[in-house]
Amino acid sequence: MTPILVFDIETIPNVDGIRRLDNLPATLTDVEVAEHAFAARREKVGNDFLPHHLQRIVAISCVFRDNTGFRVRSLGTTTDSEAVLIQSFFRVIEKYTPQLVSWNGGGFDLPVLHYRALVHGVTASRYWDLGNDDHEFRYNNYISRYHARHTDLMDVLAMYQARANAPLDALAKLCGFPGKLGMDGEMVWQAYSEGRIEEIRNYCETDVVNTYLMYCRFQLMRGGFSAEEYADEISFVKHALALEPASHWAEYLAAFDS
Repeated sequence: MTPILVFDIETIPNVDGIRRLDNLPATLTDVEVAEHAFAARREKVGNDFLPHHLQRIVAISCVFRDNTGFRVRSLGTTTDSEAVLIQSFFRVIEKYTPQLVSWNGGGFDLPVLHYRALVHGVTASRYWDLGNDDHEFRYNNYISRYHARHTDLMDVLAMYQARANAPLDALAKLCGFPGKLGMDGEMVWQAYSEGRIEEIRNYCETDVVNTYLMYCRFQLMRGGFSAEEYADEISFVKHALALEPASHWAEYLAAFDS
């Protein structure tokens, strides 16, 4: 089978970039710089959500499914730099040429990865190939919106209509999956400010599992899985998670069965 790589990122305000762009004094704390950016954004658009180029990545989590099994991990360590995390992500693509799967990856995760990779000088030649290195990529690559090497489930299910977009948490729960546990994206900045990076990584990991489960349900709907194959895959994922030592998986599985 073609390896499947489901991915999700967690971000915080890029306070160093905001300082530079807005010529803010060095005496301001990171929290004060972020509040400055949030206030400006609220005044402009009515909410705190910063533009893609003012985000900084603090976690990248992935599900990797291939013939050897199912694995879920956060890339790098809690002390690795953003550049190391991003390069690790693109290195997986370089090595395996996987099927990418996301929920709103085309609208958020990948643009942020692009901008931050550009800033850090990260290389990703396989990802950006449009057929110059591999002829097959001329007709199916990671970049073109309607090509299949990246499946953005939210985008596909909404028929590429933003007004029809649905949140992962709600759809996962409607399908009988656990959804989000204990955190959401709006809580990441506070958690990061309090030094709770491991908690952020755990949250990101549960989100990529939710996304993989939704991908399995999508494959059932489109005929990629028979009903029996789908049931077997869900059981396989549960079994794999039960073997994981981290405590958040026990909580996740309990929510699965509740």
